Amino acid sequence: MTALQKNILAAVKRRPHTLRELQNNLQVDYGRLRYTVSAMVATGQLTMRDGRYAPGLATYDNQAAPAQIPCTLVKLAARFGFAARDDGQGDIFIPGRGLHGAMPQDKILVKLFDHPRVEGSSEGEVTEVTTPHNSFAGTVVRTEDGRLGVEPDGCRGVVILLAKAGANGALPGDKVGAMLTNRGDRHRDHRAAVVERFGSSDKASECAKAILYGREVRLDFPEDVMAEAKTLEGATVDPAEAAHRMDLRGIPIFTIDSAETKDIDDAISLMQLKDGGYELGVHIADVSHYVRPDTALDREAQERATSIYYADKVIPMLPTQLSNGICSLNPQEDRLAFSCLMELDAQGNIHSYQFVKTVIRSRVKGVYKEINALMDGTAGQDLQDKYAEVLPQLPAMKELYEKRVALSRARGCMEIESDEAKLVLDEEGRCVDIVKRTRGVSECMIEEFMLLANQCAANAGRTHRVPFVYRIHEAPDAEKMEKLSATLQACGLNVHFKGEIPTQPELAALLDQTRGQPIQIPVHTGVLRSMQKARYSPEPKGHYGLVLADYAHFTSPIRRYPDLAIHRILTDMLRGESEGQLVKNYTEFAAHASEQSSRQEVIAVRIERDVEDLYKAEYMTNHLGEVYTGTVAGVTPRGVFIALDNTVEGFVPAAQLCKGEAVVTEGVRIFDPLTGRAWMLGDPMKVKVAAADVALGRVDFEFIPMDPEPAQQA
Repeated sequence: MTALQKNILAAVKRRPHTLRELQNNLQVDYGRLRYTVSAMVATGQLTMRDGRYAPGLATYDNQAAPAQIPCTLVKLAARFGFAARDDGQGDIFIPGRGLHGAMPQDKILVKLFDHPRVEGSSEGEVTEVTTPHNSFAGTVVRTEDGRLGVEPDGCRGVVILLAKAGANGALPGDKVGAMLTNRGDRHRDHRAAVVERFGSSDKASECAKAILYGREVRLDFPEDVMAEAKTLEGATVDPAEAAHRMDLRGIPIFTIDSAETKDIDDAISLMQLKDGGYELGVHIADVSHYVRPDTALDREAQERATSIYYADKVIPMLPTQLSNGICSLNPQEDRLAFSCLMELDAQGNIHSYQFVKTVIRSRVKGVYKEINALMDGTAGQDLQDKYAEVLPQLPAMKELYEKRVALSRARGCMEIESDEAKLVLDEEGRCVDIVKRTRGVSECMIEEFMLLANQCAANAGRTHRVPFVYRIHEAPDAEKMEKLSATLQACGLNVHFKGEIPTQPELAALLDQTRGQPIQIPVHTGVLRSMQKARYSPEPKGHYGLVLADYAHFTSPIRRYPDLAIHRILTDMLRGESEGQLVKNYTEFAAHASEQSSRQEVIAVRIERDVEDLYKAEYMTNHLGEVYTGTVAGVTPRGVFIALDNTVEGFVPAAQLCKGEAVVTEGVRIFDPLTGRAWMLGDPMKVKVAAADVALGRVDFEFIPMDPEPAQQA
């Protein structure tokens, strides 16, 4: 039984509690509490009556371990699966014989085995599918006996046979969306029908459509949402509304984004003060003015929670009438904004801030590459003319940014090296090049200025003690720190931290110490893996990685719902709503927005990464047989992952590297005891492109020795 479960039982044994009373008493994340309570009800540890929770029969029977655990099947292969516990307490291994036909994303009940094959692991079998998930995406295949079936994406070796007339014209190799028409007790007894055909599995764009179908991403907006959006098509700022706001149209405000950006939600301005300080304005599109509570637009935005960006496409959180229209801070157009006006001292520290409803007019749509050229002195006269109205601000902006960087380093912010790729597509949507993204001064500067506004927003929410949606990043736990210590020892580093959990300056010093060294990749990768995942929470728990007590997301309300949510709360604060009324209005809202946004963010990130893998594999199909020198980026007992300079990763099987059984140390080093050869994260390796499977987003490499094999030891 977990500590949270024990605390819940202790509370309800004293008296029955509502869910909100439990959250207030235990001070835990609402989403985690709700999942845990649901699991405890399902297993009999709790019972609910009239909205209040009390001890269940299983508690009085002293059943410490639940008989059946509510889970979601998250991984399926031919001979096994993994179920994620709904209470967040980890995954359970399900052997093939225990799956009983469960499909990915099915809600299931799992009974744990008393004696798992691996001591200390969780292993069990599916006892019931409580909520079936019958739709899936996959590739049409022909079985050995000539029948047509669909191999679900991510489920290698699993084939669901198509019912008679269920192919609907699909042929082997097609990417399709399918639906189970009949469920049996085993996967081979299921039957399915093709409901949507996307095209060839050799094209990344078609495979991407299948991924979106499989994750149930809605590409179009419902009719009621579009009806509301169309009322804002071609809209302009209402003069009556502008008259009630601070008018900043006389200030040279401008935006900086990538050249292709159409949903522009942030702009900046800067004025240097006589005492050497700065007045920084971060002006954000006032989306909350147009997306009101209890409207179809708001309900849809909350459900989506985020825009999804992949390749050259975007699935927006809001219809384009808003995202590219009245809510986008387009140049030379009046726009309603929510501005954070900050005063910073000569060293770059925040002295004061205020949030103001404003009306602005961006002077120019800045482009990162062009601003960088202006800052480094390589811009021609044409660019100087384009930016003439805002050019005087740039030196002071760069100066403030550099001071902020110094402050960030002083407080121990960690700079973990990572690579991002830009996919270059041709007119047919095929990937023809992959370019590693580089960040110049302007990209980093905008990120820092947005961080300042986000910090101020969170501080306003916390100090006024109102319900809020914070962006939190909790400190690593002791178990992850043990793994990091083992990784560092495998790298030959004997690092000792002062406490059980290292401070941010200690980790930052470790990163700086190894930067540019041969062990940079394993050390930076190890530190990254030791971190918790950032998420949204109604509780102000601070941001470990940024070393900030206050942090939220305020600056992107067009594409992130948490930003829109806190705009709404801050707006009511500015109107003078009492603390009690704000608590009443927004407590449940903030908790739900945090939970939903965290969940949808994970889905969006996974989609973006999976789709990127498809396009990278598509690109590599045109480079089969070519030889590259890459870097060992991942080590497993099955083999190693090699990253090329263009960020493409491929797999080299251990059998190609080791004549004996591979010995892997802490996921950092692979060693062949027969030959004495070893490879470590960060080591160079020459490889040849052996295969590229677009549908799987997989690239396979063949190992090429860089020097003669050492003599075999006796």
